[in-house]
Amino acid sequence: MRVLGLDLGDKRIGVALSDPMGWTAQGLDVITGGGGSKGDIRRIREIALKHEVEKVVVGLPLNMDGSTGPRAEKARDFAGRLARALDLPVELWDERLTTVEAERLLIEADMKRNKRRQVIDKMAAVLILQNYLDAAGRGSTKKAD
Repeated sequence: MRVLGLDLGDKRIGVALSDPMGWTAQGLDVITGGGGSKGDIRRIREIALKHEVEKVVVGLPLNMDGSTGPRAEKARDFAGRLARALDLPVELWDERLTTVEAERLLIEADMKRNKRRQVIDKMAAVLILQNYLDAAGRGSTKKAD
């Protein structure tokens, strides 16, 4: 089962896609735009149809104490609109520290700062999706709601 992973940002959305078996996540795209606009949803729909996606996972940016803030509410709203537009299951997944982890991995790979800015959203989406796939494979339910 193909799963699409999304890291919703204010200016960009990182996109990752699982392999057909749903075991590994690969970076696919970065959508630049309004961070959840109708145009963004249209583009995600095109990607989902092209790759025969059966489920979407959206990163939920919880605060470090687990509480929700404005960014988390924006992600919840986006996930709801996306589920209606795609007619697919959309799950929220706790994404705390994924962007920090993505930055660390890219620095360790000795990637220059300007190149990191171009791929960090995609890398964060990969981490969100891979964490989800790993947990789903172990039967865990760490989903954020």
